[in-house]
Amino acid sequence: MNARVRTVCALLLAPWYLTDCTVGPKYQRPDVESAPAYKEAEGWKVAQPDDAALHGNWWELFGDPQLNALEQQVNVSNQNIAAAFASFLQARAVVKEAQSQYFPTLTVSPSSSRTRSSANLSSGAATSAAVTAGATGGTTSVAGGGGAIFNNFDLPFDASWTPDLWGRVRNTVRGDVAAAQASAADLENTRLTAQAELAVDYYQLRTQDTLKQLLDQTVVAYQESLELTKAQYETGIGTDEAVAQAEVQLKSTQAQDTNLGIARAQYEHAIALLVGQPASTFSIPSEPLKAAAPPIPIGVPSQLLERRPDVAASERLMAQANAQIGVAKAAYFPTLTLSAAGGFESSSVSDWLTWPSRFWSVGPTLAETLFDAGLRRATVQQYQSAYDQTVATYRQTVLTAFQQVEDNLAALRILAIQLQQQDDSVASSQRYLNIATDRYKLGLDPYLDVITAQTALLSNQQTAVTLRMQQLTDSVQLIEALGGGWDADELPSQHDIAHATPTRTP
Repeated sequence: MNARVRTVCALLLAPWYLTDCTVGPKYQRPDVESAPAYKEAEGWKVAQPDDAALHGNWWELFGDPQLNALEQQVNVSNQNIAAAFASFLQARAVVKEAQSQYFPTLTVSPSSSRTRSSANLSSGAATSAAVTAGATGGTTSVAGGGGAIFNNFDLPFDASWTPDLWGRVRNTVRGDVAAAQASAADLENTRLTAQAELAVDYYQLRTQDTLKQLLDQTVVAYQESLELTKAQYETGIGTDEAVAQAEVQLKSTQAQDTNLGIARAQYEHAIALLVGQPASTFSIPSEPLKAAAPPIPIGVPSQLLERRPDVAASERLMAQANAQIGVAKAAYFPTLTLSAAGGFESSSVSDWLTWPSRFWSVGPTLAETLFDAGLRRATVQQYQSAYDQTVATYRQTVLTAFQQVEDNLAALRILAIQLQQQDDSVASSQRYLNIATDRYKLGLDPYLDVITAQTALLSNQQTAVTLRMQQLTDSVQLIEALGGGWDADELPSQHDIAHATPTRTP
């Protein structure tokens, strides 16, 4: 008996001495070449030293209370974020499913039956049936050749465990953890995208309010010009042609002013969607654009690898693909399964749970595939190619991130110069209009010169408003390209994924 116990214990404990044997490549993040500084950042006005990095509530840089309130609603009510969070919870559950393979499986399946054999069986067959029934639960037979009746009461417990000798389960868990971390990064990328889209739509809406204010003022000015042409025509100084020209100018500007309502309504509806509210019950009061583009801390290109959630998600997918290679290679090695069964079995209920009714069995099973026509080799090649694909995708994601930052830096740098030039153009247009109006009042020039000056001024004013909107939206997109203040250290660890209580954010 002692020898048997020692043998069983040795079989049970042996796998623990082999758990450090994990097949498959060790994961290392591939190197990506990055420049020491951004090329388009030359001359860029950076933030002060105490604001050297973006923070989570990056929209507060713009100093707009209305935008701040809307951004907070995005975090709570946006349905795309809610869907991404649910996807992350699914990935967490997959990790826990994989971890369950570390442990044995225990089952119980109690049963009871009463069986009668056929009366047409021969005496030998009936006896054989009775003996078989007795071996499995006892028998109560009826005299004669057939018609044996027997009972069987069974309470079996079965335990089985497949130790992770070659790291198949460990690699599976590692891959699933990496996938869950990638899902967490996708959640943050979805959040950042929604926040940036809201800010862009908000400034587009405010631009429509500013253009509305500008056109309202222009309509008033054109109305005064029409009254002037009528007065001069009635006194014989002006012409009916000038009156008609002034009317055309006024009516076309009024139509343009009215048309602005379409774009504003659409931006308002888009914002309602982002904050998770019905467009029919959501509204934002009209207010001209007041915000100015703030200085934005940009850091250095190498930091971008840790600050972009989409880059982090792509890197975690590489780790998952690397772990899957190990899972595929583990199939080359034998599988050891330790099984044990025991319980109580009897033909009588009264004797069912007594000590003589006990039974048990224990023993290992070793399985190895001897021939699979190259299936395992092809599977390993498949996952190696899948890993190579994730490496290429990761590097492409990083290059795209660098491009987006450089694009927005260039746009903001050039826009700063263009805006100054455009403001000078507006001032010159105003001076031109003043001169043309004075000369028309004196009868020196036709009213067509006034119309030309008015058109030039309105066009330049509209361009200036549009450029300021573009400067604000490019600032938002630069912040988005920089990762919005997120950092890869915020990704949940394996312990957090397996044990932390689910919350609204990972």
